[in-house]
Amino acid sequence: MGVDGKMDVQLDVSKAGRVSRLEVLEGPTGRRNRSAAEKARIAAESLVPGAEVATVARKHGVTRWQVYDWRRRLQRGELSLPDSLAAMFAPLVVDEVPKTRASLQPALAKLEIMVGDVVIRTEVDVDDLAGVVLAMRASR
Repeated sequence: MGVDGKMDVQLDVSKAGRVSRLEVLEGPTGRRNRSAAEKARIAAESLVPGAEVATVARKHGVTRWQVYDWRRRLQRGELSLPDSLAAMFAPLVVDEVPKTRASLQPALAKLEIMVGDVVIRTEVDVDDLAGVVLAMRASR
């Protein structure tokens, strides 16, 4: 490290008093206070199918973690979408699946139990599967 004779400070350069490279940063510096609407808009932009959070964050000059935080706050209802963007997102409505003859039959899961060189393959009702696992653990 060299010593600058004029300012008497240490510089990380090879020769005393010379700076070989100087980088000038342009644009706004420091903290930006964004409105709730702007945060919601950026979060909504990152939720569009095919959007990458890192790309959206870089475009708006924020960190990915800020975008993730705003998305979480948007999902919790702490941020609200502007009216212009609210039409992009429709609420999810799930109707009950009508019960047909096929859906009245129990759902079966394939089960394979290996103990040493013995293999047992069977189908078990999904509702009974937890009981089978508990029984196997108890048999140890």
